Parts: sequence; structure tokens; C-alpha cells
Amino acid sequence: MTDVGFSDEELLRRVTGRDPAALASLYDRYAPLVYGLARRIVRDEGQAEDLVQEVFLRVWNRPHVYDQGRGSFRAWLLSMAHHLAVDLVRRRRREVSYREKLTGSAETPDPFEEALTEVDGANVRSLLGRLPPDQRRVVELAYFEGLTHREIAERLGEPLGTVKTRLRLGIMKLRALYEDGSR
Repeated sequence: MTDVGFSDEELLRRVTGRDPAALASLYDRYAPLVYGLARRIVRDEGQAEDLVQEVFLRVWNRPHVYDQGRGSFRAWLLSMAHHLAVDLVRRRRREVSYREKLTGSAETPDPFEEALTEVDGANVRSLLGRLPPDQRRVVELAYFEGLTHREIAERLGEPLGTVKTRLRLGIMKLRALYEDGSR
């Protein structure tokens, strides 16, 4: 039996009932999207793959956490992936900082990895360039530097509510630009 015609919510209901085929369908549907987001944030293929596994393990272990009233399953899944990726980046920063303190030097970046990241981010940067500057800056700080809303507000000297509004508007505008470009 194929699960292609089932909605995300129906598949999640079946996951709650411990149906591994439903989880496999959700994985097939969303793993590439989760991987792409994780890869852009953590900038490491292996860690992005691990993050995808962690996201779907959480879906399997705690499907009841999803609240349909707060947004779509896709948005919930990507939000979870984003938070896990940001946490990973922060942990790495702390580890690098500790290592630098111990050794007195920073690691030199891999030029191939930097070039690959540049190619991957070209489309996103092109769309970001079309946002108003205040929205673009907040989106960049949140998604590429992994800062929380509060950290962004402190860095920019802006009220927290302003930062949240700019981020929401920026994401909505990016989505619209992306959808216009993919038609």
C-alpha cells in the first residue's frame, strides 16, 4: 500500500499508532528538505545527515508534540531541524573556542568546503538580496549565524518585538519570492 495520497497529519496520526511505514513516508517526503536546511546551517554533510536522523527519531518518539493549531507539519519539522542545527553550531563554537584557548591557534578552513558552501548558498543569497535591508539582516543573523531573537535584538539594539516582526516578514517575503521563481 502506498502512502503518497495521505496528508502529513494522517501519516503523523499513524506514526502515533507506531506505524513504521507512515514514518518512512514522511521521511521520503521531507528528508531532502530537512537535509538541505541542516546542510546550509551546519555546513557539514555528515552532521547534516545525523541531524536528519535525529529529527525523524524525534518524530517517531514524540509525534504528539506536533500541534496542528500552531502551523503545518512541514513548518514544525523544519523548525525542529533549524533549532537542532543552531544548537549544533553553538556547541561547535564553544568547542572551537575552548580548543583555541588550549592550543592558542584557530583551525584553517578547508578551501573546498568554503567553495561548496558558496555554490550552495548562491540561490539563497540572490533571494536575500531582494529583501529590505532590515529584514535581510535579521534573517541572516538568525539562519546563518544561529542567533536567537533576543541575541539579534541585543546585537542590533532593536526591541525584541521588532526583530520578531522583521524575521517573520522576511521569511514570508522569501517564501513568496521562492514560489514566484519556481513557477
